[in-house]
Amino acid sequence: MSSDKISKTVHQYSMGKIPQDDMEKLQAIAEDYGKVKNYIYQRYGGVKSLSKLYPGYTVQNEMTGSGLRGELGLPSVYFYLAVYDALGDIRSQWTRTKSGILKNINQNANLGPEDRHYIRFVMKIDCLYQSILCGRKADVPAEIRGQYETVSKNVDTNKLNRYLCRQTRKKLSRPHTDRCGGFAIAERAYRYGDHGIYLSVKEKRRRVFVPLTDGNAYKRQLYVKLFPERSAIEIDVPIEVSVHRHKDYENIIGLSMGVWQLFTTDSGAVYGEGFGQLHQELTGFMVSGNRTYAREKHNNPGRKKYEGKKAKLKAGLHAYVNQEINRMIDNESPKTIYIPTFPRNSCAGISRRINYSITLWQRGYVRRRLEQKCREQGIELAEVLGKDISRECSRCGSIGAYEKEIFRCPCCGYETDKKANAARNAKNRGNQGTNLQGIYPGPFRTNDRVIR
Repeated sequence: MSSDKISKTVHQYSMGKIPQDDMEKLQAIAEDYGKVKNYIYQRYGGVKSLSKLYPGYTVQNEMTGSGLRGELGLPSVYFYLAVYDALGDIRSQWTRTKSGILKNINQNANLGPEDRHYIRFVMKIDCLYQSILCGRKADVPAEIRGQYETVSKNVDTNKLNRYLCRQTRKKLSRPHTDRCGGFAIAERAYRYGDHGIYLSVKEKRRRVFVPLTDGNAYKRQLYVKLFPERSAIEIDVPIEVSVHRHKDYENIIGLSMGVWQLFTTDSGAVYGEGFGQLHQELTGFMVSGNRTYAREKHNNPGRKKYEGKKAKLKAGLHAYVNQEINRMIDNESPKTIYIPTFPRNSCAGISRRINYSITLWQRGYVRRRLEQKCREQGIELAEVLGKDISRECSRCGSIGAYEKEIFRCPCCGYETDKKANAARNAKNRGNQGTNLQGIYPGPFRTNDRVIR
């Protein structure tokens, strides 16, 4: 996909309640879809199948001959999508495993530069990595044999291979799903029409009709989410949209995110002043509802009402976040936004109520929406290191302190709002080109990973 196009997901919703018989047919597909995924997880989620994961044709051929599809009676349009869906989960698990190992070797003081280089090299070659994990002689492809001899020349390969095996055993776990709430569906397994969609089921030449709230029609792979408790479905549709590039967006700004106020810019402008109040309302309602549920767990008829109110409050909070991000972009006209690395949801040692509130902080949602809207508007979004960003003086660079919301520098006497000070430091670090964590222009780039 070109840098002038980005991917986003639009949602379609069923209209009215789906008949019980039709919902059961869709649930049967989802159940078998989950069985196929668990079969793939169990059979190919270990170290012996690492070399089969890319591009996945070997697994597809083996699954064709396994007889599982005939045993389940699952149409091929669902069966092979489940296979590739599960393979994607296994690949993601291996990516997380390798990232964790790389982080550990960088922090291990007992490993030298050549040791680290050897481990990184081995992990990039799946067949070589797999042979080491299986305790076999290193299977080195002919085209990289010279490179392997160079990186392994001055290191203890036996020691490093054992270390790599231990780290992999600690980090790697097989995925598993106990409940599959949906399934992917190929284009030839559905048809739009009559202000709804016809979905293929396990019965031959049979389709279930689901009325939709909109009349849009798409031709691509979809994902169907089932909500049997509401007799409803949701359809996720990945689409490509054009990037809106603005020639008048020339500003470079620093941004600081808070729990009470959503964003503060380096100029001191504040966006999302009501974010904390809405978040506090959601948190208070959930705390109260959970206490009532714990007290009357065996005789509590109001749980459905509680879930509905919680969903309504969360939807209102999300709508407010999107509104304020749009307002910030319109007012600031940014070409580049520098923002500190978002902190983790951790606050050990604080009161339980505050801990719970921070846990519910919509940080992940805010980040995803900010990234998506920057993509859509062709704005560069870059993260900078957040260490001491609130305590460093944005005027002289000295380390100061803040009391409540006011920062004070003991060296130059500078005094300002601590969020504005952090935003200015983010802009300064970004302009200097130091402490950059990741930058997201057209295709987003996060360290070594590019999402297209």
